[in-house]
Amino acid sequence: MKSEKPAQKDAYDMILKAIDVGIYKPGDRLVESELAERFGVSRTPIREALQRLETQSLLARDGRSLIVASLDHNQLAELYVVRSELEGLAARLAARHAAREEVRVLEQMIEADRKLLADPSALARANRRFHRQIHLASRNRYLVQQLDLVYRSMALMAVTSLAAEGRGETAMAEHEAIVAAIRARDEDTAYDMLKAHISNAFIQRLIQDSEKPFPA
Repeated sequence: MKSEKPAQKDAYDMILKAIDVGIYKPGDRLVESELAERFGVSRTPIREALQRLETQSLLARDGRSLIVASLDHNQLAELYVVRSELEGLAARLAARHAAREEVRVLEQMIEADRKLLADPSALARANRRFHRQIHLASRNRYLVQQLDLVYRSMALMAVTSLAAEGRGETAMAEHEAIVAAIRARDEDTAYDMLKAHISNAFIQRLIQDSEKPFPA
């Protein structure tokens, strides 16, 4: 008999992935019965997964319903401050520890990602893979764990900053500068380049948010 614990983990991962890829967006209501049917599991692991996601602030209460949470301006700013520091540290450590093969993989990722410039959603997924590769090259499991938590919260952003006109091309150029610093074992430049990259992404996201219509 299959134990309940793996089913719970599967339900959690499936819901989290659905939020991450935009199947469920901030403000969307999550219903146990509908999720159980979609993912082919019983309602018990779905319920436990929803409770876990609520505890992690990825879901919020709207009356008696659970909805995908959204980030307000202050939460967004706080998230980017933490992300900037952690990502910068990951780049610094990658410049110290990355194997030549890991650097080559980063270079190949940039080459492949340039073909996705017309598809912001695909480019955003590729962007996460690129950053994840830098995290792994840092050789610090605790840093990787903390960055995983940051990226989990970033799933609450409904629109990628890479959707802005010209941002994709600029981001690719920034990626090239980061990898060049890692290849050269220039820890300070790798740190500075990745922090600047995150700062530019934050600026773009603030611009996107400022262009949203005010509620009536």
